[in-house]
Amino acid sequence: MPPAYLATAEFDPLRDEGIGYGLSLLRSGVPVELHQWPGTFHGSQAILSAEVSQRQLAELAAALRRALAE
Repeated sequence: MPPAYLATAEFDPLRDEGIGYGLSLLRSGVPVELHQWPGTFHGSQAILSAEVSQRQLAELAAALRRALAE
């Protein structure tokens, strides 16, 4: 499987499942970049004025750039 980028939000009802999925991929030998964003909720990155949202979007863009450079 290709490398994976996973991001979970602290107050997302599916947070634990997302983290578990990332850990399962890691145990299977898949390279995984797993980010847990404290203080966030599902979809919170849509609030573009929030500093944490800006960091989330920058981190995602950086991960995409790294993946496309390979």
